[in-house]
Amino acid sequence: MAIDVLSRGSDTYEANRGAFNLLLSQEPAGIVTPTGAADVVDAVEYAKAEGLRIGAQRTGHAAEPLGDLSGTLLVRTAAMDTVSIDAERRIARVGAGTLWGDLVPRASDLGLAACHGSSPTVGIVGYSLGGGVGWYARKHGLQANRVTAVELVDATGSERRVDAANDPELFWALRGGGGDFGMVTALEFELLPIAEVFAGALFFPVERASEVLHAWHEWTMGAPEEITSVGRLLSFPPLPEIPEPLRGQDFAVIEAVALLPEAQAAELLAPLRTLDGVAMDTFASQPPAGLAGLHMDPPEPAPYAGHGMLVGELGTDGIDALLAAVGPGSPSKLISVELRHDGGALAKSDPSHGAMDRLPGEFLMFGVGIVPEPAALAPTKEWLATMADAVKPWDAGRYLNFSDETLDIGAAFPPETCERLRAAKAKYDPENLFHANHPVV
Repeated sequence: MAIDVLSRGSDTYEANRGAFNLLLSQEPAGIVTPTGAADVVDAVEYAKAEGLRIGAQRTGHAAEPLGDLSGTLLVRTAAMDTVSIDAERRIARVGAGTLWGDLVPRASDLGLAACHGSSPTVGIVGYSLGGGVGWYARKHGLQANRVTAVELVDATGSERRVDAANDPELFWALRGGGGDFGMVTALEFELLPIAEVFAGALFFPVERASEVLHAWHEWTMGAPEEITSVGRLLSFPPLPEIPEPLRGQDFAVIEAVALLPEAQAAELLAPLRTLDGVAMDTFASQPPAGLAGLHMDPPEPAPYAGHGMLVGELGTDGIDALLAAVGPGSPSKLISVELRHDGGALAKSDPSHGAMDRLPGEFLMFGVGIVPEPAALAPTKEWLATMADAVKPWDAGRYLNFSDETLDIGAAFPPETCERLRAAKAKYDPENLFHANHPVV
């Protein structure tokens, strides 16, 4: 067997065991760094021979639900970062370790876009298997339902190509059901004919948060599916790498991406852009690659705690409750609390969809706080709990890609979907070989 297993205590093991959240200390039984599908086959065979489970990881985002890895062989897929684009068919094929930042600029140069998320440093495979809520989601839905084929190594150590015609039940489970069914080596998915978008952010002094978020929330009620937007509270730490106008400042922020001609988009966004107190307006026409920094996600690992949930139509009372809990004047020191507007295509079912057929709720909420020292963890978790409690009356479930805690799949899927996922798990991985961050149990 040719696979090289990195053992505890070695320098290479130490260099490869970290998660994106620096608070986590992952200590798997061993680590492998495959360069292709043949190496993944060897890794699966090795894990089975040694009585280990096996799990995959690229960046280590949302790693906390993996839990104890002492009996798991961890596959770090960074070297499997191939990208190919068939521009005529508008199909991309990417290796298991490809990041959105590896693909989006290349597609953008061809006048194409993908259903990517807000961070270019997130892995495409994990994002896609978990659903994938991106900047075009209200118009084009979940990335999982843009996937046309999955290449993987199954529990027998065999390479398989799974699509609508080959293993359709496994294909269904993989699209939104997560990585608990096999070791994915490559994905193929549809690209969108988008050459230009009208996008940007509005920054307001945080003292105007109530006016801004209420105005944005009311505006979303009539927003067309062509616009996906975010309302958030954002605090910038006083770090030298942050631009001077933002450094150490707190803001209420509205971000939006419009799949419309500039004049039409500008007219629709005018009620927000003409609110009093705009400190900065970055809206402009740009290619899809220009969205890389719009949401200002941290590009490097950091120590943090986060919490996400889906919420229904909040109304005035819901916005007020959220602001009272974590807005200006509250004890909260969270660096970001955001509401992503859902609905549109995200709310529409289709027989061709995978396990994550649709996303319930009207908004996807996520809060995060930096934990620079151990003593900061308890208050950060308290602020996150206060945030969640504030909107509990509007709780619409969980979206697993935004869940940094171990959850039963029943929190994210209706009972009939859970039953079908568990049947797929029993069929394709009866010995529970695969160790995913949200297990199908």
